[in-house]
Amino acid sequence: MDLSKFESVIGVNFKDKGLLRQAFTHRSYMNENRGTGLGHNERLEFLGDAVLELVITDFLYKTYSQMDEGEMTSLRSALVNADTCAEVAQSLGVNDFLLLSKGESKDSGRARAYILANTLEAIIGAIYLDHDYDTAKEFIYKNITSLAEGIIERGSHIDAKSQFQAKAQEEEGFTPMYRTIDESGPDHDKHFKVAVHVGERKYGEGEGKSKQDAEQAAARNALKAKGWD
Repeated sequence: MDLSKFESVIGVNFKDKGLLRQAFTHRSYMNENRGTGLGHNERLEFLGDAVLELVITDFLYKTYSQMDEGEMTSLRSALVNADTCAEVAQSLGVNDFLLLSKGESKDSGRARAYILANTLEAIIGAIYLDHDYDTAKEFIYKNITSLAEGIIERGSHIDAKSQFQAKAQEEEGFTPMYRTIDESGPDHDKHFKVAVHVGERKYGEGEGKSKQDAEQAAARNALKAKGWD
């Protein structure tokens, strides 16, 4: 697999091409292609996730001095969540280089979005290892922190749970309850699916890499479903 096109897109030339290839290698591919000498990308994803969160946190702290902790936390979540990372990965053409099993390659929608998001984190981890923190930071600034102003303008970082609770109490007289309906993945890469109920009725579902993200997604979907957004 020739990754020079991808290197050109992101503006980073890897010294260790195998490291970049590993970033694109999903565990499912390894299960069908044993003996290739390749490793899958989960350790790189673990590292890249930490680098991404540190860079974004530092950026928000230095850029938005008027924001309190809660506002910065909400904006950070909007910048690093699976939806944003998947969109960034898609825009960079990550989909064209993924190494997946035959079954995984047929998936689309939310399943593919999570794979793309995780791969982007693995790429960040690979950049950090192959180059340094500053190169990873430059990549994140170019592709992710640049989205912050648009998120603020749209208000998509606003706490959806608080919004939904206020509307549910006003309109229905009940406080929303969140229930985890599915939990999958290894400890370092959990995925959660949560439903939000008002009284006995389910108003929405959401998914995320943490229960908090899944609850926020469920609240956003419930707001849209009720026309309260």
